[in-house]
Amino acid sequence: MNTKRSFIILLVFSALFIILTTRIYNLQINEKNKLSRAASAQRIVNSQIIKERGNILDRNGIPLTNRSEKHIIVLKPLILKKYEYENDLHRICQILDIDFQDFKEEVEKKKQPILLDIDEERKNAIKDLNFRGVSIINSLNRYDINSIAKHVLGYVNKIDGNGESGLESFYNKTLSCDSWHALGVVTDRRNNILQGMGYRLISYQGENRKLNLRLTIDYHIQKIVEDVMDKNNVTGAIVVEDVNRGDILAMASKPDFDQNDVSLYLNSTDNELFNRAVASYNLGSIFKIIDAAAMFEHKDSWGEQYFCSGSIKVGDLEFKCYSHKDGGHGFLDQEKAFALSCNTYFIDAVLKINSRSLIEMAQRFGLGNTVGIKNQGIEESTGNLPSIDTRFSKGDIANMSIGQGEIMATPLQVADIVATIANGGIKNTINIVDSIIDENNNKVRDLRKKQGKRIIDKDIADKIKHLMESVVREGTGTMIDLVKYGGAAGKTASAETGQYKDGESIVHAWFAGYFPKNNPKYSIAVFIENGRVGGKTAGPIFQEIAREIMKKGF
Repeated sequence: MNTKRSFIILLVFSALFIILTTRIYNLQINEKNKLSRAASAQRIVNSQIIKERGNILDRNGIPLTNRSEKHIIVLKPLILKKYEYENDLHRICQILDIDFQDFKEEVEKKKQPILLDIDEERKNAIKDLNFRGVSIINSLNRYDINSIAKHVLGYVNKIDGNGESGLESFYNKTLSCDSWHALGVVTDRRNNILQGMGYRLISYQGENRKLNLRLTIDYHIQKIVEDVMDKNNVTGAIVVEDVNRGDILAMASKPDFDQNDVSLYLNSTDNELFNRAVASYNLGSIFKIIDAAAMFEHKDSWGEQYFCSGSIKVGDLEFKCYSHKDGGHGFLDQEKAFALSCNTYFIDAVLKINSRSLIEMAQRFGLGNTVGIKNQGIEESTGNLPSIDTRFSKGDIANMSIGQGEIMATPLQVADIVATIANGGIKNTINIVDSIIDENNNKVRDLRKKQGKRIIDKDIADKIKHLMESVVREGTGTMIDLVKYGGAAGKTASAETGQYKDGESIVHAWFAGYFPKNNPKYSIAVFIENGRVGGKTAGPIFQEIAREIMKKGF
């Protein structure tokens, strides 16, 4: 009996096993093609919301990009069209200030989500409506109205998010990563939404990790510079350099542009997209710093006393000092000549040294060559310096000695000339990019160039510093009062261009200096297009920036 019962139980289990095996086989083999066809008929139609991109940071880790939140309204047409949605759409169009009929047609023909950027006020208004098929996603603005250092950063293409100019372009491969977030809807092959599947947020984490770019720019100093330029409606450029390290702490060019819509400036005559900080301009009397360095190496060219009558004849040419209307400066020595920027004194002194020595000194200071940040992503002009082998007439040398004629330089080069003097004759290698770092602030790659070299003796640099102090103390820069903050030293220039606007000659204004006087930390070059008198226009800008930097303890 027990044997018979056992046999029956075994028979039942065997039958169940056969049925189950057959079913599994049927699912795996016979229905494989059917399931595959069904799966392949499904697809996700998506709209990319966020493409991940590395951040650009200042020297202290303060973001220069992705600083503010943005809001994206997401309309889901396949859900909206399930309901009586026209009234809802009317309300949305009123809030967004867009045409109802055009927007309705777009909703009618689309299945994938429709994405629109909105501001905080409109976000709140739409959120309060609580409509079905409408949601809001928060993201970050790559740039906003408060963005700074625009010519340094550049901008990205709005379509694919890749860098188009500046550091965004040069380091595009570093800043790009293949991670993204999208909102999609699952449909069949006829683009019908699949029941129960609906819209979904899709995130893809790529293999390339997110990397950030750290600069030498100081956010706070850059902001001070740009605020002062905006307040004074400056057209020109300003560069701030760390005297001891060669780091660019600020680089600003005005007018600037909206990084979110550069098309506005393509036909503009104001050259908003042009980075004036690295463009070539007539140098004017700033070149007298080079004169002084060359003359100190040829001590016999410095006279104890010189009489300035207001002009000097060189061959058939007459060169005027700006004091010529007053009958000249009269008797002056080298210190007073530098302080008052006497043209006749410097022409007479420079003619006593050979032109090769003058050109060679200018080359040592970097004129006629880039400072090197092109290799870090910033396109820069070399300025212009005649070849050392050029056969100059005395008139050419006279013109060159006062920074006119072929001599041209960038505000960046000028800031570096002053920094070299302030640093005791050691010319540092310039950096504007520090490193590539990961999201945990670990350094992935050091991008700094650290070589520096002495180009003039320290005693010569100290003598030139003394001359630059005299400019502020008793010369063309007396409007600068930074005694409370440690004092300053510098050089003014009013550089003739040979060009005219509205019947008047265009004269660029410069002030280049360093501070504090006895323990220099910062070199600043201020350049103002057609600012005319450097001491009266560029000098006060220098003072305002220096004062703000020192007041805020940077």
